[in-house]
Amino acid sequence: MKSPNLALAVVLSVPFALPTSLFAQSATSAQIVEIAGASFAPVIEQYRIPGLVVGITWQGQHSFYATGVAARKGNVAATPDTIFELGSISKIFTATLAALAEDRGMLDLDAPVSDSIPQLEGAAFGAIRLVDLSTHVTGGLPLQVPGEVGNVPELIRWLESWQPPQPGTRSYSNVSIGLLGHITAQTMQMPFAQAAEDVLFPAMGLGSTYVDVPANAMDRYAFGYDRKTDAPIRVNPGVLADEAYGVKSTARDMLRLLDLELGRGGADPALTAALERTRQGQAETAYYTQDMIWEQYPWPADVAKMEAGNGYDFILSPQPATRLAPPLPPQRDVILNKTGATNGFGGYVALLPGQDLGIVVLANRNYPNEARVRATHALITDLLATQD
Repeated sequence: MKSPNLALAVVLSVPFALPTSLFAQSATSAQIVEIAGASFAPVIEQYRIPGLVVGITWQGQHSFYATGVAARKGNVAATPDTIFELGSISKIFTATLAALAEDRGMLDLDAPVSDSIPQLEGAAFGAIRLVDLSTHVTGGLPLQVPGEVGNVPELIRWLESWQPPQPGTRSYSNVSIGLLGHITAQTMQMPFAQAAEDVLFPAMGLGSTYVDVPANAMDRYAFGYDRKTDAPIRVNPGVLADEAYGVKSTARDMLRLLDLELGRGGADPALTAALERTRQGQAETAYYTQDMIWEQYPWPADVAKMEAGNGYDFILSPQPATRLAPPLPPQRDVILNKTGATNGFGGYVALLPGQDLGIVVLANRNYPNEARVRATHALITDLLATQD
C-alpha cells in the first residue's frame, strides 16, 4: 500500500542557548525533511504504516517530516502535534523521575529494593539494586507481569519466592522498570501518573505529554492500527502499565526532551543532573553499553550490531551482562537509542551528543525494531554526509 498522500513538512528554528557546535550544518531545513522522507518511505510502504512523524533536532534547529493519518476515520492528518503512544520509550521518563528523586535526596538508586519494600527483605529480588531495575540486570525476570498477578501487592507477594533463573544476566522486563516507577512514586507520596504529570513533565517543559490523555487533547490522540487485524486500537491498562509503557507524547515534545539531553533549554540543575545520571554506563552487553534504559553504541556505529541489539531475539531472552563499577560517565562520541511499542504503535528515539543531533520517530503501527533502526541510521548517515 502506498503511504497516504498527506505529507507535511514543518520546520521550526529554536533559539536555545547551546554549547559551541562542533560542525557547521550544511543541510537546509528542506533538505533535512527530504532526507527523512526518503529514509522512511520504503518502511511506510512495506509495513503499511498509516501515519508517521519524524522529528529532528540538529544544532538547535527542529525539523519535522509527517505523513499519513493519525486516524483513518475523518482522515485526520498526522502532524508534529499528534499524540502517539510511546510504549517502552516511556521507560526513559521513569528512569529520569527516579534519578530526579535521588538528586532530591528521596531515593538511593544504589540501595537494594528491600530498603524500599521491606516485605522483600531476605528475598532474592529484595537484594537487587534499584539502579539494576533500570538496566534490566536482574537475572531473568519475565518480560510481562505474570498473568495471575492482578495488582502491585500481588506482584510483591509473587516476588517473595521468585528466584533468578540466570543470575547476573540482563533480561528486558516491564516488571523491573515498572517497580522502579512504583517505588519512586511512593517516595513522592503520590501515584506514578501524578508524579509524572505534575512533577517531571512540567520540569521538562512538556505541554503535550501525558500518562492519561485529558479530554481537551483527545482530538490529537492518534489511533494505533493492529498489525494483524488493521483494527483501530489504543493501549489497555495493566499492572505497572503507567510506569513501564504508558506515556503518550508528540514529536514536538519529544524533541524538547532530546534538546534537554543535549544540554539545551536551560533545564533546572537537578533535572540536568538526573538526565546525566540516566546516561551513565551501568553494564556491558554483547552489543552495547546499558545505561539507565538508554542503550549506547560507539559512533560511528555498526548498523548490523544496532539491529541485533534491538532485535527481538536479544530482547526476549536473558543475555550476559557485566556491571561497570564505577559507572561510565556520559559519553559524547556515541549513539544512544530506545525502541518502544504498544499493540498499535511503534516508536524509536536516537541521540548523538557529539553531533548535537537527536531524532524521534513515531508511528501508529507496531513494525519491526530492525526496520526502525535501519531507516534512522540511514537518515543520520545522510544528514551527516551533508557536512562533507
